[in-house]
Amino acid sequence: MGKTVAVFNQKGGVGKTTTCVNMAAALGAKGKKTLLIDVDPQGNTTSGVGIDKSEVEYSTYDMLVDNVSARAIMIETEFKNLFILPSNINLAGAELELAQAENRNRLLKKAIASLVVEFDYIIIDCPPSLGLLSINALVAADTLIVPLQCEYYALEGLSQLVSTVRTIKQHYNEHLELEGVLFTMYDSRLKLTGQVIDEVNKYFPNKTYKTMIPRSVKLAEAPSFGEPIIYYEKYSKPAFAYKKFVEEFMKRDR
Repeated sequence: MGKTVAVFNQKGGVGKTTTCVNMAAALGAKGKKTLLIDVDPQGNTTSGVGIDKSEVEYSTYDMLVDNVSARAIMIETEFKNLFILPSNINLAGAELELAQAENRNRLLKKAIASLVVEFDYIIIDCPPSLGLLSINALVAADTLIVPLQCEYYALEGLSQLVSTVRTIKQHYNEHLELEGVLFTMYDSRLKLTGQVIDEVNKYFPNKTYKTMIPRSVKLAEAPSFGEPIIYYEKYSKPAFAYKKFVEEFMKRDR
């Protein structure tokens, strides 16, 4: 049985999609059969692994709204051991269409039930909001990884994030656990960075990863070429950082 991990933060621009793409690619490179699930209507995870969103015939929208099987929409990427359930703009209307659906919070969990035994890891990219799509991801997940930028505003959303996870556990998924907090956009030159890290460690003792993802032009460039950073610029600092993070993640998982 594989592990399903949701990568979620209600705040946008924290490196959530970047983390999904590069974590999944690094797990695949480690020999782990990995499935990415894109439930963000922006579809950046989909394009981040080289898939043209406009040419996707079936997406997670069709899976959730029209009951198309997950296997029918799954695409094998060009990267080692990496598969994806892609997204496209159709997903933007899914929350309204699913509002009256029976068991609407468990549709994703039901849709991927047959795939959980086939993959070592399933990584879900969530929208940056607590709507029906994010709830579905958190209900389907075993654990949660929170990417957190090393900036002041990141701290403002922490209490809301804790409250969100508590609500999900109480009402929808009592088994959901916080896997860890990953610091992104790290810049050791900034005094504020250290202050943010200290504050988050108080919030989440023993839950922050030692590996931190640095700010990088290469990391920002990679999605425009449809490649994870470990393939686009494998000797860059962020490539080493994501590989090191995945090693830390797998070590904790064992």
